[in-house]
Amino acid sequence: MNMSICRAPARRNFLECAGKLVVAGALSGFVPPALAALPKVRRLQFEHLHTGETISLVFAVGHRYVPSALAALNNFLRDHYTGEVGTIDPPLFDLLFQTSQELGCREPFQVISGYRCPATNSSLRLAGGGGVARQSLHMEGKAIDVRLPGVALEDLRDAAISLQVGGVGFYAREQFVHLDTGRIRSW
Repeated sequence: MNMSICRAPARRNFLECAGKLVVAGALSGFVPPALAALPKVRRLQFEHLHTGETISLVFAVGHRYVPSALAALNNFLRDHYTGEVGTIDPPLFDLLFQTSQELGCREPFQVISGYRCPATNSSLRLAGGGGVARQSLHMEGKAIDVRLPGVALEDLRDAAISLQVGGVGFYAREQFVHLDTGRIRSW
């Protein structure tokens, strides 16, 4: 066995070494007690219904977000009308992760809308489709409209509401649930 893999890892190598040990432990069925106490790795999967793109990645390890993952998610959740990339509020990803955990669902979230630039938001409001707020949290990167394959919209809504984290909107006719990191409320 090559012991140089994790011999006295420097701080910058800690996550790499821990990851190797977790993989090795998972393959052997054994996770060392010291690693069992490591912070939780948080992963999300998405399918964007307007762009056809998919993404699956680890966005956080413990209390730290992965900067490259956040950048990839910002791009993925860009305004699909204009291509403008906004900055998504990282706690929104935690809300999505917690919601999927609450439901025990491993399917990718289907994204209807992520970030919206002000021009897109205004255009959608004027089109009168409904459900588009003048000061939408989508423009701040604090809101997302999603659904989960195989999960009833009511169950997705109820799971998100039970977390008491932000806003939850239920759009049965349009077939999505709105989640945001604003104040706690539901409609």
